[in-house]
Amino acid sequence: MPTPMGERIRNRRQEKGFSLQQLADRAGCTKGYVWELENKNPPRPSAEKLASIAAVLDTTVDVLIGTPINTQDDLSPEDKVFFRKFVGLKAEDQQTMRKMLDLWDDE
Repeated sequence: MPTPMGERIRNRRQEKGFSLQQLADRAGCTKGYVWELENKNPPRPSAEKLASIAAVLDTTVDVLIGTPINTQDDLSPEDKVFFRKFVGLKAEDQQTMRKMLDLWDDE
């Protein structure tokens, strides 16, 4: 019986149109590993491989494991990835992005 995390991985994989093998190849793991994450209870993911899978699926580990992100509840998985990337930028780069968005918003 799949876990909620396994169902989220499977649903996202299918939304992206990936087979088990395609996701495994892109994430740098085996087809069997992805199958176990989707179907085994409890799954035993490594943080590194789960992060790799999340990146291939254009989402975050938080979304896959079901951790609520209180400040971003209404965002799509793609927007959450963008926000995480933004938060990871150096302060000066974040400021540049804010300026760019402000310029764009003024149009």
